Amino acid sequence: MHTGDQLSLRAEHLAVRTLGPTTVPSPLDGGLLRRQDTVHYVAETDRVLLDDTLDMAVRRGGATRDLPAFEPGGPRARLFFDPARTGAGIVTCGGLCPGLNNVVHGLVLELFGHYGARSVTGFRHGYRGLTKAGAKDAVGLTPASVDGINGQGGTVLGTSRGGQDPAEMLDTLLDRGIDILFVVGGDGSLRGAQAIADEAARRGAPIAVIGVPKTIDNDLPWIDATFGFQTAFGRAAESIRAAHTEARSTPDGVGLIKLMGRHSGFIACYASLASEGVDVVLVPEIPVILDGERGLLAHVLRLLDRQGHAVVVVAEGAGQELFPPSEERDASGNARLADIGGLLRDRITDHASGHGRSISLRYVDPGYAIRSVPANAFDSVYCARLAQAAVHAAMAGRTATVVGRWHGRFVHLPISLVTGARNQVDPHGDLWLSVLEATGQPVWP
Repeated sequence: MHTGDQLSLRAEHLAVRTLGPTTVPSPLDGGLLRRQDTVHYVAETDRVLLDDTLDMAVRRGGATRDLPAFEPGGPRARLFFDPARTGAGIVTCGGLCPGLNNVVHGLVLELFGHYGARSVTGFRHGYRGLTKAGAKDAVGLTPASVDGINGQGGTVLGTSRGGQDPAEMLDTLLDRGIDILFVVGGDGSLRGAQAIADEAARRGAPIAVIGVPKTIDNDLPWIDATFGFQTAFGRAAESIRAAHTEARSTPDGVGLIKLMGRHSGFIACYASLASEGVDVVLVPEIPVILDGERGLLAHVLRLLDRQGHAVVVVAEGAGQELFPPSEERDASGNARLADIGGLLRDRITDHASGHGRSISLRYVDPGYAIRSVPANAFDSVYCARLAQAAVHAAMAGRTATVVGRWHGRFVHLPISLVTGARNQVDPHGDLWLSVLEATGQPVWP
Protein backbone atom coordinates (compact mmCIF):
# COMPACT_ATOMS: atom_id res chain seq x y z
CA MET A 1 0.00 0.00 0.00
CA HIS A 2 1.16 3.49 -0.72
CA THR A 3 0.00 6.91 0.41
CA GLY A 4 -1.48 7.56 -3.01
CA ASP A 5 -3.71 4.50 -2.69
CA GLN A 6 -4.96 5.65 0.70
CA LEU A 7 -5.70 9.18 -0.47
CA SER A 8 -7.94 7.79 -3.21
CA LEU A 9 -10.35 6.28 -0.67
CA ARG A 10 -13.49 8.12 0.40
CA ALA A 11 -16.05 7.43 3.10
CA GLU A 12 -18.38 5.63 0.68
CA HIS A 13 -15.64 3.13 -0.18
CA LEU A 14 -15.55 1.96 3.45
CA ALA A 15 -19.29 1.49 3.98
CA VAL A 16 -20.37 -2.09 4.71
CA ARG A 17 -23.58 -3.77 3.59
CA THR A 18 -26.34 -4.60 6.08
CA LEU A 19 -29.29 -6.97 5.76
CA GLY A 20 -31.80 -4.69 7.48
CA PRO A 21 -32.77 -2.98 10.71
CA THR A 22 -31.57 -4.39 14.02
CA THR A 23 -34.55 -5.07 16.28
CA VAL A 24 -33.53 -8.06 18.41
CA PRO A 25 -32.07 -7.34 21.88
CA SER A 26 -28.63 -8.86 22.36
CA PRO A 27 -28.50 -11.88 24.69
CA LEU A 28 -25.15 -10.61 25.98
CA ASP A 29 -27.10 -8.33 28.33
CA GLY A 30 -28.04 -11.14 30.63
CA GLY A 31 -25.64 -13.85 29.57
CA LEU A 32 -22.07 -12.57 29.53
CA LEU A 33 -21.48 -11.49 33.11
CA ARG A 34 -25.07 -11.13 34.35
CA ARG A 35 -24.78 -7.35 34.46
CA GLN A 36 -25.71 -5.09 31.59
CA ASP A 37 -23.06 -2.50 32.40
CA THR A 38 -20.26 -5.04 31.90
CA VAL A 39 -20.95 -5.31 28.14
CA HIS A 40 -19.06 -2.64 26.21
CA TYR A 41 -21.35 -2.25 23.24
CA VAL A 42 -20.15 -0.49 20.12
CA ALA A 43 -22.10 2.65 19.30
CA GLU A 44 -23.46 2.67 15.77
CA THR A 45 -22.17 6.22 15.34
CA ASP A 46 -18.59 5.34 16.31
CA ARG A 47 -15.94 5.25 13.58
CA VAL A 48 -12.23 4.39 13.26
CA LEU A 49 -10.39 6.87 11.04
CA LEU A 50 -8.61 5.51 8.01
CA ASP A 51 -5.82 8.08 8.27
CA ASP A 52 -3.51 7.94 11.29
CA THR A 53 -1.49 11.10 10.69
CA LEU A 54 -2.44 14.77 10.80
CA ASP A 55 -0.68 15.30 7.47
CA MET A 56 -2.99 12.83 5.68
CA ALA A 57 -6.10 14.42 7.18
CA VAL A 58 -4.95 17.91 6.21
CA ARG A 59 -4.18 16.82 2.65
CA ARG A 60 -7.75 15.59 2.26
CA GLY A 61 -9.25 18.91 3.35
CA GLY A 62 -12.91 19.28 4.27
CA ALA A 63 -14.69 18.73 7.57
CA THR A 64 -13.62 16.17 10.14
CA ARG A 65 -16.97 14.38 9.89
CA ASP A 66 -16.29 13.72 6.20
CA LEU A 67 -12.97 11.93 6.72
CA PRO A 68 -13.04 8.28 5.58
CA ALA A 69 -13.53 5.92 8.49
CA PHE A 70 -14.26 2.27 9.20
CA GLU A 71 -17.19 0.92 11.15
CA PRO A 72 -15.74 -0.53 14.37
CA GLY A 73 -16.07 -4.19 15.24
CA GLY A 74 -17.61 -5.44 18.46
CA PRO A 75 -20.95 -6.36 20.04
CA ARG A 76 -24.09 -4.38 19.23
CA ALA A 77 -26.93 -3.81 21.69
CA ARG A 78 -29.47 -4.82 19.07
CA LEU A 79 -29.17 -7.55 16.45
CA PHE A 80 -30.61 -8.47 13.06
CA PHE A 81 -30.77 -12.20 13.79
CA ASP A 82 -32.52 -13.89 16.70
CA PRO A 83 -29.61 -16.08 17.90
CA ALA A 84 -31.80 -18.89 19.20
CA ARG A 85 -33.23 -19.34 15.70
CA THR A 86 -29.98 -18.82 13.81
CA GLY A 87 -28.01 -21.50 12.02
CA ALA A 88 -24.39 -20.75 11.13
CA GLY A 89 -21.94 -22.39 8.74
CA ILE A 90 -18.14 -22.31 8.62
CA VAL A 91 -15.85 -23.05 5.69
CA THR A 92 -12.04 -22.86 5.47
CA CYS A 93 -10.60 -22.29 2.01
CA GLY A 94 -7.28 -22.01 0.17
CA GLY A 95 -3.84 -22.95 1.43
CA LEU A 96 -2.96 -23.89 4.98
CA CYS A 97 -2.02 -21.21 7.46
CA PRO A 98 -1.28 -21.28 11.21
CA GLY A 99 -4.41 -20.39 13.16
CA LEU A 100 -7.18 -21.90 11.01
CA ASN A 101 -8.30 -24.21 13.80
CA ASN A 102 -8.12 -21.36 16.30
CA VAL A 103 -10.59 -19.35 14.21
CA VAL A 104 -12.98 -22.32 13.91
CA HIS A 105 -12.70 -22.88 17.67
CA GLY A 106 -13.35 -19.21 18.42
CA LEU A 107 -16.37 -19.02 16.11
CA VAL A 108 -18.02 -22.08 17.63
CA LEU A 109 -17.45 -20.96 21.21
CA GLU A 110 -18.76 -17.44 20.56
CA LEU A 111 -21.81 -18.65 18.64
CA PHE A 112 -22.88 -21.14 21.27
CA GLY A 113 -21.40 -19.76 24.47
CA HIS A 114 -22.40 -16.10 24.24
CA TYR A 115 -25.17 -15.98 21.64
CA GLY A 116 -26.84 -19.36 22.05
CA ALA A 117 -27.05 -20.08 18.32
CA ARG A 118 -29.37 -22.84 17.13
CA SER A 119 -26.67 -24.78 15.26
CA VAL A 120 -23.24 -24.55 13.68
CA THR A 121 -22.32 -26.58 10.60
CA GLY A 122 -18.81 -27.18 9.33
CA PHE A 123 -18.60 -27.60 5.55
CA ARG A 124 -15.64 -29.75 4.59
CA HIS A 125 -12.88 -29.21 2.03
CA GLY A 126 -13.44 -25.56 1.21
CA TYR A 127 -16.10 -24.44 -1.24
CA ARG A 128 -16.42 -28.02 -2.47
CA GLY A 129 -18.32 -28.62 0.75
CA LEU A 130 -20.99 -26.17 -0.38
CA THR A 131 -21.78 -28.07 -3.57
CA LYS A 132 -24.65 -30.51 -3.65
CA ALA A 133 -22.27 -33.48 -3.59
CA GLY A 134 -19.86 -32.03 -1.04
CA ALA A 135 -22.54 -30.96 1.43
CA LYS A 136 -23.13 -34.62 2.29
CA ASP A 137 -19.89 -34.53 4.27
CA ALA A 138 -20.88 -31.52 6.40
CA VAL A 139 -20.47 -31.97 10.15
CA GLY A 140 -22.17 -30.47 13.16
CA LEU A 141 -19.82 -28.42 15.32
CA THR A 142 -20.18 -27.98 19.07
CA PRO A 143 -17.91 -26.71 21.83
CA ALA A 144 -17.18 -30.33 22.71
CA SER A 145 -16.28 -31.31 19.15
CA VAL A 146 -13.77 -28.45 18.76
CA ASP A 147 -12.22 -28.87 22.19
CA GLY A 148 -8.43 -29.18 21.85
CA ILE A 149 -8.12 -28.24 18.17
CA ASN A 150 -6.26 -25.01 19.00
CA GLY A 151 -3.04 -26.97 19.40
CA GLN A 152 -3.31 -28.60 16.00
CA GLY A 153 -1.94 -27.29 12.72
CA GLY A 154 -3.94 -27.36 9.50
CA THR A 155 -7.74 -27.28 9.59
CA VAL A 156 -10.10 -29.90 11.00
CA LEU A 157 -12.59 -28.97 8.28
CA GLY A 158 -10.16 -29.56 5.43
CA THR A 159 -9.62 -27.14 2.57
CA SER A 160 -9.27 -26.92 -1.19
CA ARG A 161 -8.66 -24.46 -3.99
CA GLY A 162 -10.86 -23.64 -6.93
CA GLY A 163 -14.15 -21.82 -7.48
CA GLN A 164 -17.63 -23.30 -7.38
CA ASP A 165 -20.95 -21.95 -8.66
CA PRO A 166 -22.31 -19.28 -6.25
CA ALA A 167 -25.89 -20.24 -7.09
CA GLU A 168 -25.28 -23.87 -6.16
CA MET A 169 -23.50 -22.88 -2.96
CA LEU A 170 -26.38 -20.59 -1.95
CA ASP A 171 -28.82 -23.44 -2.65
CA THR A 172 -26.88 -25.54 -0.15
CA LEU A 173 -27.06 -22.82 2.48
CA LEU A 174 -30.82 -22.41 1.98
CA ASP A 175 -31.42 -26.16 2.03
CA ARG A 176 -29.43 -26.49 5.25
CA GLY A 177 -31.12 -23.58 6.98
CA ILE A 178 -27.91 -21.57 7.22
CA ASP A 179 -28.46 -17.91 8.09
CA ILE A 180 -24.79 -16.94 8.49
CA LEU A 181 -21.76 -18.21 6.59
CA PHE A 182 -18.25 -17.58 7.88
CA VAL A 183 -15.57 -17.88 5.18
CA VAL A 184 -12.00 -18.20 6.43
CA GLY A 185 -9.74 -17.57 3.45
CA GLY A 186 -7.57 -15.29 1.35
CA ASP A 187 -8.38 -12.94 -1.51
CA GLY A 188 -9.64 -15.63 -3.89
CA SER A 189 -11.82 -17.18 -1.20
CA LEU A 190 -13.14 -13.77 -0.19
CA ARG A 191 -14.12 -13.07 -3.79
CA GLY A 192 -16.09 -16.31 -3.62
CA ALA A 193 -17.74 -15.06 -0.42
CA GLN A 194 -18.64 -11.82 -2.20
CA ALA A 195 -20.22 -13.82 -5.02
CA ILE A 196 -22.34 -15.81 -2.53
CA ALA A 197 -23.44 -12.61 -0.77
CA ASP A 198 -24.33 -11.03 -4.11
CA GLU A 199 -26.34 -14.09 -5.15
CA ALA A 200 -28.20 -14.01 -1.83
CA ALA A 201 -29.01 -10.32 -2.34
CA ARG A 202 -30.21 -11.00 -5.88
CA ARG A 203 -32.65 -13.63 -4.58
CA GLY A 204 -33.67 -11.59 -1.56
CA ALA A 205 -32.30 -14.22 0.84
CA PRO A 206 -31.35 -12.69 4.23
CA ILE A 207 -28.07 -14.57 4.62
CA ALA A 208 -25.02 -12.89 6.15
CA VAL A 209 -21.63 -13.73 4.65
CA ILE A 210 -18.65 -12.72 6.81
CA GLY A 211 -15.00 -13.18 5.87
CA VAL A 212 -12.18 -13.85 8.30
CA PRO A 213 -9.12 -12.87 6.24
CA LYS A 214 -6.44 -15.53 5.97
CA THR A 215 -3.24 -15.12 4.00
CA ILE A 216 0.11 -16.20 5.30
CA ASP A 217 1.78 -13.63 3.01
CA ASN A 218 0.06 -10.73 4.84
CA ASP A 219 -0.89 -9.26 1.47
CA LEU A 220 -4.46 -8.08 2.15
CA PRO A 221 -4.70 -4.28 2.25
CA TRP A 222 -6.24 -2.06 4.96
CA ILE A 223 -5.57 -4.67 7.65
CA ASP A 224 -2.72 -4.34 10.16
CA ALA A 225 -1.77 -8.00 9.77
CA THR A 226 -3.49 -11.24 8.88
CA PHE A 227 -3.56 -14.13 11.33
CA GLY A 228 -0.76 -16.65 11.08
CA PHE A 229 1.73 -14.12 9.73
CA GLN A 230 3.61 -13.72 13.00
CA THR A 231 3.81 -17.49 13.49
CA ALA A 232 5.03 -17.88 9.91
CA PHE A 233 7.86 -15.38 10.00
CA GLY A 234 8.93 -16.66 13.42
CA ARG A 235 9.24 -20.20 12.07
CA ALA A 236 10.93 -18.88 8.93
CA ALA A 237 13.50 -17.14 11.11
CA GLU A 238 14.37 -20.51 12.63
CA SER A 239 15.10 -21.88 9.15
CA ILE A 240 17.28 -18.86 8.38
CA ARG A 241 19.27 -19.33 11.58
CA ALA A 242 19.85 -23.00 10.72
CA ALA A 243 21.02 -22.11 7.21
CA HIS A 244 23.30 -19.42 8.62
CA THR A 245 24.87 -21.91 11.01
CA GLU A 246 25.49 -24.32 8.13
CA ALA A 247 26.98 -21.60 5.93
CA ARG A 248 29.41 -20.15 8.45
CA SER A 249 30.55 -23.64 9.51
CA THR A 250 31.82 -24.47 6.01
CA PRO A 251 34.51 -22.79 3.91
CA ASP A 252 32.79 -20.70 1.23
CA GLY A 253 29.42 -21.75 2.60
CA VAL A 254 26.26 -20.24 1.11
CA GLY A 255 22.82 -20.52 2.70
CA LEU A 256 19.91 -19.98 0.29
CA ILE A 257 16.44 -19.91 1.87
CA LYS A 258 13.23 -19.65 -0.17
CA LEU A 259 10.24 -18.38 1.81
CA MET A 260 6.55 -17.80 1.07
CA GLY A 261 5.50 -14.60 -0.68
CA ARG A 262 3.93 -14.80 -4.13
CA HIS A 263 3.47 -11.06 -4.60
CA SER A 264 4.52 -9.58 -1.27
CA GLY A 265 7.82 -9.98 0.55
CA PHE A 266 6.69 -9.41 4.13
CA ILE A 267 7.69 -12.84 5.46
CA ALA A 268 11.13 -12.59 3.86
CA CYS A 269 11.62 -9.09 5.31
CA TYR A 270 10.40 -9.81 8.83
CA ALA A 271 12.07 -13.21 9.13
CA SER A 272 15.38 -11.72 7.96
CA LEU A 273 15.16 -8.83 10.42
CA ALA A 274 14.42 -11.34 13.18
CA SER A 275 17.53 -13.34 12.29
CA GLU A 276 21.25 -12.76 12.48
CA GLY A 277 23.57 -12.85 9.50
CA VAL A 278 21.27 -12.37 6.49
CA ASP A 279 23.26 -10.72 3.70
CA VAL A 280 20.66 -10.36 0.93
CA VAL A 281 16.85 -10.29 0.87
CA LEU A 282 15.02 -10.64 -2.46
CA VAL A 283 11.31 -9.75 -2.69
CA PRO A 284 8.74 -9.65 -5.50
CA GLU A 285 8.35 -5.87 -5.28
CA ILE A 286 11.92 -5.18 -6.45
CA PRO A 287 13.51 -6.64 -9.63
CA VAL A 288 16.42 -9.01 -9.07
CA ILE A 289 19.68 -8.03 -10.75
CA LEU A 290 21.90 -11.09 -11.19
CA ASP A 291 24.73 -9.98 -13.46
CA GLY A 292 27.16 -7.11 -13.49
CA GLU A 293 29.40 -5.61 -10.84
CA ARG A 294 26.39 -4.56 -8.74
CA GLY A 295 24.47 -7.78 -9.35
CA LEU A 296 23.71 -10.53 -6.86
CA LEU A 297 26.29 -13.01 -8.22
CA ALA A 298 29.22 -10.63 -7.88
CA HIS A 299 27.97 -9.51 -4.46
CA VAL A 300 27.91 -13.10 -3.17
CA LEU A 301 31.54 -13.60 -4.20
CA ARG A 302 32.52 -10.36 -2.42
CA LEU A 303 30.77 -11.63 0.70
CA LEU A 304 32.71 -14.89 0.52
CA ASP A 305 35.96 -12.93 0.17
CA ARG A 306 35.12 -10.68 3.09
CA GLN A 307 33.53 -13.02 5.63
CA GLY A 308 33.85 -16.54 4.26
CA HIS A 309 30.15 -17.23 3.92
CA ALA A 310 26.88 -15.71 2.64
CA VAL A 311 23.17 -16.02 3.43
CA VAL A 312 20.52 -15.14 0.84
CA VAL A 313 16.76 -15.07 1.59
CA VAL A 314 14.37 -15.03 -1.35
CA ALA A 315 10.57 -14.81 -1.48
CA GLU A 316 9.00 -17.34 -3.84
CA GLY A 317 7.59 -14.63 -6.11
CA ALA A 318 10.82 -12.69 -6.46
CA GLY A 319 12.73 -12.59 -9.75
CA GLN A 320 9.87 -13.79 -11.95
CA GLU A 321 11.03 -11.29 -14.56
CA LEU A 322 14.09 -13.53 -15.07
CA PHE A 323 11.89 -16.27 -16.64
CA PRO A 324 10.01 -16.46 -19.94
CA PRO A 325 6.37 -15.34 -19.68
CA SER A 326 3.92 -18.14 -18.89
CA GLU A 327 0.13 -18.41 -19.00
CA GLU A 328 -0.05 -21.42 -16.64
CA ARG A 329 -2.51 -21.13 -13.74
CA ASP A 330 -3.15 -23.12 -10.57
CA ALA A 331 -6.55 -24.31 -9.31
CA SER A 332 -7.22 -20.90 -7.74
CA GLY A 333 -6.51 -19.06 -10.96
CA ASN A 334 -3.16 -17.72 -9.77
CA ALA A 335 -0.23 -17.62 -12.19
CA ARG A 336 2.12 -20.53 -11.61
CA LEU A 337 5.44 -19.25 -10.30
CA ALA A 338 8.74 -20.26 -11.80
CA ASP A 339 11.26 -21.72 -9.34
CA ILE A 340 13.42 -18.76 -8.35
CA GLY A 341 15.14 -20.83 -5.67
CA GLY A 342 16.36 -23.42 -8.14
CA LEU A 343 17.52 -20.74 -10.56
CA LEU A 344 19.52 -18.91 -7.88
CA ARG A 345 21.05 -22.15 -6.63
CA ASP A 346 22.30 -23.04 -10.11
CA ARG A 347 23.41 -19.54 -11.10
CA ILE A 348 25.32 -18.87 -7.86
CA THR A 349 27.08 -22.25 -8.08
CA ASP A 350 27.94 -21.82 -11.78
CA HIS A 351 29.16 -18.25 -11.29
CA ALA A 352 31.44 -19.28 -8.43
CA SER A 353 32.76 -22.22 -10.46
CA GLY A 354 33.45 -19.90 -13.38
CA HIS A 355 35.68 -17.87 -11.06
CA GLY A 356 37.56 -20.98 -9.92
CA ARG A 357 35.67 -21.29 -6.67
CA SER A 358 34.05 -24.41 -5.23
CA ILE A 359 31.29 -23.35 -2.85
CA SER A 360 29.17 -25.36 -0.43
CA LEU A 361 25.59 -24.23 -1.01
CA ARG A 362 22.70 -25.32 1.24
CA TYR A 363 19.25 -24.69 -0.28
CA VAL A 364 16.32 -24.66 2.16
CA ASP A 365 12.61 -24.44 1.27
CA PRO A 366 10.60 -24.71 4.52
CA GLY A 367 7.30 -23.46 3.08
CA TYR A 368 5.01 -26.42 3.71
CA ALA A 369 6.52 -27.08 7.13
CA ILE A 370 5.73 -23.48 8.13
CA ARG A 371 2.18 -23.49 6.78
CA SER A 372 1.20 -26.55 8.78
CA VAL A 373 2.39 -25.57 12.27
CA PRO A 374 0.01 -24.54 15.08
CA ALA A 375 -0.39 -20.83 15.78
CA ASN A 376 1.93 -19.24 18.33
CA ALA A 377 0.53 -17.50 21.42
CA PHE A 378 0.13 -14.11 19.71
CA ASP A 379 -1.72 -15.52 16.71
CA SER A 380 -3.86 -17.72 18.96
CA VAL A 381 -5.14 -14.63 20.76
CA TYR A 382 -5.58 -12.74 17.51
CA CYS A 383 -7.60 -15.59 15.97
CA ALA A 384 -9.89 -15.78 19.01
CA ARG A 385 -10.58 -12.05 18.86
CA LEU A 386 -11.12 -12.08 15.09
CA ALA A 387 -13.63 -14.89 15.54
CA GLN A 388 -15.50 -12.95 18.20
CA ALA A 389 -15.57 -9.84 16.00
CA ALA A 390 -16.86 -11.92 13.08
CA VAL A 391 -19.76 -13.31 15.13
CA HIS A 392 -20.68 -9.85 16.44
CA ALA A 393 -20.73 -8.50 12.87
CA ALA A 394 -22.82 -11.38 11.55
CA MET A 395 -25.41 -11.23 14.32
CA ALA A 396 -25.83 -7.51 13.66
CA GLY A 397 -26.70 -8.27 10.04
CA ARG A 398 -23.51 -7.22 8.27
CA THR A 399 -22.78 -9.09 5.05
CA ALA A 400 -20.19 -9.08 2.26
CA THR A 401 -17.99 -7.91 5.12
CA VAL A 402 -14.51 -8.75 6.39
CA VAL A 403 -13.37 -8.30 9.98
CA GLY A 404 -9.82 -7.11 10.57
CA ARG A 405 -7.73 -4.81 12.67
CA TRP A 406 -6.69 -1.31 11.61
CA HIS A 407 -4.35 0.72 13.82
CA GLY A 408 -5.08 -1.65 16.70
CA ARG A 409 -8.89 -1.46 16.47
CA PHE A 410 -11.13 -4.23 15.15
CA VAL A 411 -13.13 -2.93 12.20
CA HIS A 412 -15.56 -3.97 9.47
CA LEU A 413 -14.39 -3.71 5.85
CA PRO A 414 -16.28 -4.35 2.61
CA ILE A 415 -14.98 -7.49 0.94
CA SER A 416 -14.66 -5.55 -2.31
CA LEU A 417 -12.22 -3.14 -0.64
CA VAL A 418 -10.00 -5.90 0.72
CA THR A 419 -9.89 -7.81 -2.57
CA GLY A 420 -9.52 -4.73 -4.77
CA ALA A 421 -5.81 -4.18 -4.12
CA ARG A 422 -2.78 -5.90 -2.63
CA ASN A 423 -0.65 -5.05 0.39
CA GLN A 424 3.01 -4.99 -0.66
CA VAL A 425 6.37 -3.96 0.69
CA ASP A 426 6.93 -0.34 -0.28
CA PRO A 427 10.38 -0.06 -1.96
CA HIS A 428 10.53 3.49 -0.56
CA GLY A 429 9.06 2.68 2.85
CA ASP A 430 10.57 2.24 6.29
CA LEU A 431 10.37 -1.60 6.30
CA TRP A 432 12.52 -1.96 3.20
CA LEU A 433 14.88 0.70 4.52
CA SER A 434 15.31 -1.40 7.68
CA VAL A 435 16.15 -4.44 5.52
CA LEU A 436 18.74 -2.50 3.55
CA GLU A 437 20.28 -1.17 6.76
CA ALA A 438 20.43 -4.65 8.28
CA THR A 439 21.89 -6.46 5.27
CA GLY A 440 24.05 -3.83 3.54
CA GLN A 441 23.00 -5.30 0.20
CA PRO A 442 23.14 -3.36 -3.07
CA VAL A 443 20.26 -0.99 -3.73
CA TRP A 444 18.70 -2.07 -7.00
CA PRO A 445 16.26 0.09 -9.00
